[in-house]
Amino acid sequence: MLLDHVYYWVTDMDRAVTFYRDVVGLRLTRRDDSNWAEFDAGPIKLALHGAIEGRPMQPGGATAVFGVADLDAARSELEGRGATFDEHVGEVEGFARFASFRDPDGNAVQIIEYVGPGGP
Repeated sequence: MLLDHVYYWVTDMDRAVTFYRDVVGLRLTRRDDSNWAEFDAGPIKLALHGAIEGRPMQPGGATAVFGVADLDAARSELEGRGATFDEHVGEVEGFARFASFRDPDGNAVQIIEYVGPGGP
């Protein structure tokens, strides 16, 4: 088996699509009204699932992590598009640096820059 996609539950599909398309910079590949949206995120798709009436919606449960060549440049670009990052930049010494932000529904999103010979 291969991982096909990761999805988040969202309360406002238009707002979420705008965020992942315009702020994160992903290409929208499929949209089914307020029920579903898919983005080209490399070999794995990122999808959004519309909230279902009567079913409680809580953010979290997964984190979409996007690889970048330059963490500081990517963070600056995303902030320029409206992303608000957590203060902390994480580091696994000799392996990677990463920074986190949230989408409009509170789902965790992260960018990661691998360093040294241990990274992909």
